[in-house]
Amino acid sequence: MSAFSSERNGGVSWKAAFQHRRFRLYQGGRMLSVLGTQMQSVAIGWQIYAVTGRPLDLAWVGLAQFLPAVGLSLVTGQVADRVDRRRILVACNAAMACLGFALYFLARGDETRIAPIYAVLVGIGITRAFQGPAGQSLLPSLVPTQHFPNAVAWSSSIWQVATVLGPMLGGFGYAAIGASRVYALAACCSVGASALVAAIDALPRPTTSGAARSSVLAGARYVASNPIVLGAISLDLFAVLLGGATALLPVYARDILRLGPWALGALRSAPAAGAAVTGVLLALRPIDRNAGRKMLACVAVFGVATIVFGLSRSFALSLLALVVAGASDMVSVVVRSALVQLATPDAMRGRVSAVNMVFIGASNELGEFESGVTAQWLGTVPSVVVGGIATILVVALWATCFPALRRVDRMNDVAVGD
Repeated sequence: MSAFSSERNGGVSWKAAFQHRRFRLYQGGRMLSVLGTQMQSVAIGWQIYAVTGRPLDLAWVGLAQFLPAVGLSLVTGQVADRVDRRRILVACNAAMACLGFALYFLARGDETRIAPIYAVLVGIGITRAFQGPAGQSLLPSLVPTQHFPNAVAWSSSIWQVATVLGPMLGGFGYAAIGASRVYALAACCSVGASALVAAIDALPRPTTSGAARSSVLAGARYVASNPIVLGAISLDLFAVLLGGATALLPVYARDILRLGPWALGALRSAPAAGAAVTGVLLALRPIDRNAGRKMLACVAVFGVATIVFGLSRSFALSLLALVVAGASDMVSVVVRSALVQLATPDAMRGRVSAVNMVFIGASNELGEFESGVTAQWLGTVPSVVVGGIATILVVALWATCFPALRRVDRMNDVAVGD
């Protein structure tokens, strides 16, 4: 049925999620938060590589943010299931603002001092460890269940729009006004995000029952026992862990394409541009059938696009490859997010989301570390190409090992009661 069908006829309007004020406020705050984070990430990556010229130093950026997420994952999931999730997000955005202003003062003092930046990155990792599970588990409470796939598509699209604009603003801002002012702008975005989330009216707290559900390990046990959830999040883990090239974009912009920080911003924005367009298309025309097969196919396309990017020496072709990578990854993101949240009871969503955030963090931050280390060992181009090939192999393996995931047809079919 067309996404434009009316709800009275059994369909869901393409703008269904935006009928809810809570959803609008949450997404406004989320967009500002992501804008600030992306601007900040571009400035940090360029500043560090400009000072040291070593891919390995870019690897430490990812590791500094990943280790706190792993160390705190069990605690943060439990907190998200027991504390008002709005308050967690307000506090996390306020903390991100403070960390952004810390980067501002560090850059104003001496831009060649790298060690303090890593200390701030650890603080960012700690904050995001609490922010991720709270944000993911809050989203299903903002809209009715029948609107949730639509909400996921729009939520992912909004995130991608911010991920398009943020790196562009960070790259051009770095070139025009310097690192310190970019950090200050990012901190102001976090302040605005905190204010918008604080304006969301109160929501009922999730209720937990039973010894198993009170355990901090319950989320990990639930993921391990559900082949659809485990297959979906582990596919993303290994595909992006092996095939991601985000950490090496400063190397490509500066040394391979021989361009400036504005090019780094454009390269960082390209995957999000493809993902944003795809997300809007998915919101207008949701995936109705064969969701599992389509997710697997799109992850394979992500691997192919990564190989093309790794071999490219043309700025235009590099941008195109990254756009395709982002577009294909977006399908995986939407399907995975919907499956994980719909297949999890509300009382468990915080802890399951914490496990999911560890997988996402491993694929992103630990993936940055893996990219930096392999680039130091093998060279930048070989490390990206090998990663793309490995991603395609992962898809083939997961299609065999997780037949339940491959056979998922309609995403709402996996929904469980709260």
